[in-house]
Amino acid sequence: MKAALGPILAELLDSVRDLLPIILVIGFFQLVVLRQPIPNFGEIALGIGFVVVGLTLFIKGLNLGLFPIGETMAYEFARKGNLFWLLCFAFALGFGTTIAEPALIAVANEAAMIAADQKMIDSGQDAQDSYALGLRITVALSVGMAIVVGVFRIIMGWPIQYLIVVGYIGVVVMTIFAPREIIGIAYDSGGVTTSTITVPLVTALGVGLASSIKGRNPMTDGFGLIAFASLTPMIFVMGYGMVIQQ
Repeated sequence: MKAALGPILAELLDSVRDLLPIILVIGFFQLVVLRQPIPNFGEIALGIGFVVVGLTLFIKGLNLGLFPIGETMAYEFARKGNLFWLLCFAFALGFGTTIAEPALIAVANEAAMIAADQKMIDSGQDAQDSYALGLRITVALSVGMAIVVGVFRIIMGWPIQYLIVVGYIGVVVMTIFAPREIIGIAYDSGGVTTSTITVPLVTALGVGLASSIKGRNPMTDGFGLIAFASLTPMIFVMGYGMVIQQ
């Protein structure tokens, strides 16, 4: 049936299928539980259509561009055997993708406004911009370092669980000493870093690297970089909050 409909239409239908549970949940609670008509139904329907098209194009772009280039570059670096440039590429990839994350930009700006309201920083726009930029750079540095550690883990063949346990012990310790106002932001920073830009490229890097190194299994060794990218921002942001407090 998909072949008859054509690849583009089939991919659109796949996106509709993926979004259908969300639409059904919202519709059920709006119509059955709240018993209220859906406001601005035409605009909402148009917005859902845009989401379907956008999601389809996004997934198509990942498959055509981001995944292949990430895997290819990882393979080429591994083939040349230059560890220094491979780690530099890993750091630059983690830093560059994170600093451009739309979700991180939004969270950093919101955090700056709240910090100004709570008198943690000056209420001027320059102070808020500086705070937001500092937060973004801190998170981006942490993700860059995390990808370096993750790549080195793949090369050395270290078990991921031990590094994750040590990392979360660090999170717990930092939580004890960090300012209360920064803890929630730090925890959220760990989530927003792993979004639309970072995840595809970092995943492709890990899988491509594990595939190109003899003795490594892409399934067991290629995945796990995202876990590091979610973990280290919590530690770095709480440290950033401690510095700002001083």
